[in-house]
Amino acid sequence: MDERTVPFMSLQVSLRRATAALSTAALAVTGLIVAATPAQADVADVVINEFYGRGGSANQPHMHKFVELYNVGAADVDLSGTSIQYRSATGTGNANGVVTLSGTIKAGGYYLVQLNSNGSNGAALPTPDATANVAPSGTTGTIFLASVTTATSPDNAAAVIDKLGYGGSNSPEGTAATYTGGNSTPGSLTRTDFVDTDNNAADFTFTATPTPQNSGATDPDPDPEEPTITPIAEIQGTGASTPLAGQQVRTEGVVTAAYPTGGFRGVYIQTPGTGGIPKAPGDASDGIFVFSDWAAANLAIGDCVTVEGTAGEYNGLTQLSNAFATTQTQACDPVVPTELATLPATDAEKEVYEGMLVHPLGTYTITNNYDLNRFGQIGLAVGDAPLYQATDVVRPGPEALAYEADNRTKYITLDDGSSWDYTRNRTAQFSPLPYLSAQTPMRTASQVTFSQPVILDYRFQWNYQPTGQVVGATSEYVPVASENDRPASAPALAGNLTIGAFNVLNYFDDLGEDEAGCRSYNDIYGNPVGTNYCQVRGAYSTAAFLDQQAKLVTAINKTDADILALMEIENSAGVTYKPGQPRDKALATLVAALNEAAGTTRWAYVPSPTVVPPGEDIIRTAYIYDPGTVQLNGSSQILLDEAFANARYPLAQKFKAKNTGKPFVMIANHFKSKGSGEDDGTGQGLSNPSREAQARALTMWANTEFAKEAVFLVGDFNAYSKETPIQIMEAGGYTNLVKAADPMSATYQFGGRLGSLDHVLANAHAMRLVTGAAVWDINGDESIAFQYSRRNYNIVDFHADDEYASSDHDPVLVGLNTGPRGKKK
Repeated sequence: MDERTVPFMSLQVSLRRATAALSTAALAVTGLIVAATPAQADVADVVINEFYGRGGSANQPHMHKFVELYNVGAADVDLSGTSIQYRSATGTGNANGVVTLSGTIKAGGYYLVQLNSNGSNGAALPTPDATANVAPSGTTGTIFLASVTTATSPDNAAAVIDKLGYGGSNSPEGTAATYTGGNSTPGSLTRTDFVDTDNNAADFTFTATPTPQNSGATDPDPDPEEPTITPIAEIQGTGASTPLAGQQVRTEGVVTAAYPTGGFRGVYIQTPGTGGIPKAPGDASDGIFVFSDWAAANLAIGDCVTVEGTAGEYNGLTQLSNAFATTQTQACDPVVPTELATLPATDAEKEVYEGMLVHPLGTYTITNNYDLNRFGQIGLAVGDAPLYQATDVVRPGPEALAYEADNRTKYITLDDGSSWDYTRNRTAQFSPLPYLSAQTPMRTASQVTFSQPVILDYRFQWNYQPTGQVVGATSEYVPVASENDRPASAPALAGNLTIGAFNVLNYFDDLGEDEAGCRSYNDIYGNPVGTNYCQVRGAYSTAAFLDQQAKLVTAINKTDADILALMEIENSAGVTYKPGQPRDKALATLVAALNEAAGTTRWAYVPSPTVVPPGEDIIRTAYIYDPGTVQLNGSSQILLDEAFANARYPLAQKFKAKNTGKPFVMIANHFKSKGSGEDDGTGQGLSNPSREAQARALTMWANTEFAKEAVFLVGDFNAYSKETPIQIMEAGGYTNLVKAADPMSATYQFGGRLGSLDHVLANAHAMRLVTGAAVWDINGDESIAFQYSRRNYNIVDFHADDEYASSDHDPVLVGLNTGPRGKKK
């Protein structure tokens, strides 16, 4: 029986009403009463029946607070001259707020008094019989019904008809009632069976579901119908949105995931006994998200619950909001995870599982870890390969569009059970990043399998959602088993020399801390780390520079290369606030650090040429080489062509193995980036016409200036392998060496796709020297959290003086066999 329901024959009233009834019955027995006497109206028959002090707060079912009165007597009562009053829990004078009442409360009827609101959450009350902006506490205070309309004290026995002290009230009837929880905990204080023993603690109980009733309501039905249960599938519907949007519904389910922390503020429930059977488009999901702080904090996975709330959509996710839940005492049939043999490809195929517990089978491959550092998310591709930039695999145009459309059917995000932004939310910054550690680096192209079921949901995109917030790399809620596929050493290439190209991610030894007005990006402790759109780039502080340099030194020394072309190293002569600096100053600093770490003169740098372009970029290309194995043939030279005015000018240098072998020319390049400039509409990024012009100018110069030489075009071309700038160089007689050796190799990740922006292209003469080519995958696959510029952005210090994440580009390496020195002609 509902706690508000009273059988007609056993209706209990206050002690004073019971006494009056007994006297009348006694007179009837003596025969002295010969006619029925009309019942007399008595305001003492009116009691406070329910108090709800949390309206409008988060998770609350109603927007306004209320007091509900009930007339236990047999006659209607005129409420003129009465009031509802409130005094704070520790108050000692008259009431803080007064609501004057009017009208009549019928015998066995209700009267609803609407009070103020804490916010905009919850539904409207039934039409109130009286309204005032009185603001009682949702946890502690005294509400009373008075026989006067002016403020009085709850201790004024002559004026108080009934009162309810709750929480820490200093003036209850008997002992104060306990108002469980806080303002975000749904519930009211309800009188049990209308009984008034003048002891609030005995008469009132906390009820999770407030039931406001106005003067239009009548005595409760002694045999009420059970509230209608709407199955979750009916709430979800068979389309992308709920067909019951805005409607108040009641449903039941088993808790399958709970998020008391991390910002989700709710739980997932699924219809008891469902799951385990694959669904098809047109079916309805059996799971749904319940947005409720109380549910998140108080429910556990496996609980069987009844939930009431408003059906709706939030950023594409069907949910119940303004929800309140009660735990059922009877057991529910368990939910069975539905196995997914593969990733549902279309939105319609995913929608049928929205909010349900699923268990993905087979292998998934990490294809995006950029947002792991910010939102705790990992992009996955179903199968054993990551997703590639379309124009790294096929030519721009219809082929690339079709390739990318297929990519999208394979992609899903593994979320972390939170909405936290780990770069801005202070609580998140001091909580360990999910999933990530040096032992579980979550590199792109590495593979994972699901060891636990997850929820398939939609929050800005389709996600596999763990069943609780993942905190750190070893959380019990980590649903995947991953691999650590970091390469222990550089690729072994045959021959007598190894050459390569390496973008060193803005290596500057002029620091932001020395530039007037330069702002910084700071770690969670406020320490400056990176420059923030200053003239100099890279590190802001000495400490950050030493971190950056340590990683680069380790990486470069482990390449085992004889010659490296470098991109994004400081053009020291271009730092305007330090006029007169040598162009090679930063380059010399790097070489000194490399040799110090090597313990010998392992490296030298190629000096800048005499003629350099005026007004060149603050970053440049350069060469370092092993003077023990390589010698320079002549001076370096720069291609002074207007095509490179918005990029870096190509730098050429002729080398040969020391005292033996055939010479060859390397031309270091760093073409215009994709991030700014005109869009030619070909799907190759911004400024593609500039890169095409640069490719033509470079090819013409190389083929003219070094017509009979073995020539290697090396560097960061900011063009993927099938894009038109690469096509132009290939048409000019050059072979893309790394792609020829491994078509699916990649040096960079962007937008959840892998591809190569860094290349070594060889002409026919150079091809005779090549023994092999490879990418050393130490950077492009790594999470940005391991880069020096993100050190101490999280409570976990991910920095190490190793090669991993020393840049955002992978180095590309080529083995050469230059042979013995030929005879002079």
